[in-house]
Amino acid sequence: MKTDIENLFKDTVLGHPVGLFILFFTEMWERFSFYGMRILLILFLTAPLMSDNPGWDWPREHALALIGTYASLLYLTPIIGGWIADKFTGYRLAVVIGCVVMTLGHAAMALETTSSFYLGLALLVIGTGFFKPNITSIISEMYKTRESKKDGAYTIFYMGVNAGAFFGMMLCGYLAENYGWAYGFGLAGIFMLLGMLQFILAHKIFGKVGDRPSKKVEVIIHEEEDINDPAVVEEEVKAAIKLNPFTTFDYVLIVLSSIGGLLYLFNDPLETIYSKSLVPFQIGGMSGTNIVVLAALAMFLLLLITRIARYLPIVRDRLIAVTIFALFTVFFFAFFEQSLGSMTLFASDYTDRTLEGNSATIFKIIDGLLTTIPLIIITYVIILIFKKTFTKIGASNIVLAIAFVLVWALVIYRIYDKAFSEELRVDATWFGILNSFFIITLAPLFSKWWESKYNPSAAMKYGIGLVLLGLGFAILSYGAMDIPPGAKTASVSMVFLIMAYLFHTMGELCLSPLGLSYLSKLVPARMIGFMFGVWYLAIAVGQKAANTMGGMIDKISAEYSLGTFFLIFTLIPIGVGFIAMLLNPVLKKLMHGIR
Repeated sequence: MKTDIENLFKDTVLGHPVGLFILFFTEMWERFSFYGMRILLILFLTAPLMSDNPGWDWPREHALALIGTYASLLYLTPIIGGWIADKFTGYRLAVVIGCVVMTLGHAAMALETTSSFYLGLALLVIGTGFFKPNITSIISEMYKTRESKKDGAYTIFYMGVNAGAFFGMMLCGYLAENYGWAYGFGLAGIFMLLGMLQFILAHKIFGKVGDRPSKKVEVIIHEEEDINDPAVVEEEVKAAIKLNPFTTFDYVLIVLSSIGGLLYLFNDPLETIYSKSLVPFQIGGMSGTNIVVLAALAMFLLLLITRIARYLPIVRDRLIAVTIFALFTVFFFAFFEQSLGSMTLFASDYTDRTLEGNSATIFKIIDGLLTTIPLIIITYVIILIFKKTFTKIGASNIVLAIAFVLVWALVIYRIYDKAFSEELRVDATWFGILNSFFIITLAPLFSKWWESKYNPSAAMKYGIGLVLLGLGFAILSYGAMDIPPGAKTASVSMVFLIMAYLFHTMGELCLSPLGLSYLSKLVPARMIGFMFGVWYLAIAVGQKAANTMGGMIDKISAEYSLGTFFLIFTLIPIGVGFIAMLLNPVLKKLMHGIR
């Protein structure tokens, strides 16, 4: 294994092994497909039947109930996919399985029939479970003897995530809104297929890295200087020993809470859309759905409390801190993920997206630069990779080149089409790219902030992130203030939506990338798998809550106003953010010196 890792580092691009960039582009095309399809869901489901681009004409509440379950499951299946890879398939084979299943899912969705649509969503959920946790695990294995370079590797990889999201939402959204939904869903599938082929054809460059797991237990010393540090050695040895094993009672709680949670996730859209229930009973006026979800939550909390209580005081305190951060994460994503639902609806139905004269000209220039500059930079990286690896993985390089020729062709055609439009109408999906753009441009500034002497504590970062999120909704609330109750359309300036995305992205940079970092520092190695599961569960709950609350947009805006709807989303995150700041001294104490 060590020889394979050393071989990977013989051919480098920008100081990192070529294998990292194989993973970069595989992730980029997967995120292209994932975000390109995801941004279309709410628009396709709610588009009127009698229109130039007919959709399913669903009520917003129905659409968001389905999307909430889909988004939530995307964060639950990786727990299972990671376990399967650890035990049976290895990381690389799991990534290939995920790519194949997701490609089939995108193909099914492009057919636009009811059965193929649901089948496509199911395949995407399963495929993501295999893909999402295991491609990052390959990076971790690649750098296990180069820990000092790991942060840089993940930064490069994270750029691939955002580049894929950026181009996926832009190009799939452009085709879907202007030529038909099937074109947008189909393009997502094409790039998923190309990403899969590129990865499969480059597999030999990884040697045994990410291969099927060995039966023997290894104790890995990460840096040479650690060998002489008894504390490090002791911790590594403990990490290889199974301490505090799960009891039968633990497993019973896991199974029952999982069944209850999944029952709720599937029952909610079934009940909302089709008025059918998997739990058709009531007790004391409470519906079966609510009883099931509350029972599942109670059992999970009992599991978490009883397991944490069995650890020594310092470990127990740190796990309590992680649990509190996970709770704040639920609140953050419950509001942040309005971008998938209510904010996309606001862009489509309530935002003035028509530009003329100088405004149209300025937009065309900015949009063209936003699109072409990142492509030029990534194309340069591809040329460097070709020089290093064409003799070894030529077929993979050719597939990669085909993908980029296709992207360039679509980008040039889109710029040409927009440039010669007399009246420019910005696509509703275009606003989705702002998050990726702001992340790419602002991440270096926030990174510098975290490295400076003004680096806030964990609780303060969470608090700042939640307050910034609330301020973004305050801008939307102000912009929607003059929209009368019950209005289905309006013409609010797009400046409000752009500013909202800016504040939301700054909030995300304060919180989202740091969560897993704190978890890895605070949780002992022997329990990190379980706590990663808890973390993904927190995000999954946030995803479902986001779309459940977003589904109230029609009820609240009809009874009060759309401005009031966004005002609710302003006050709660800001309030929770201040609670996080007030808990700063308590959380510092619970973390026992970890920063």
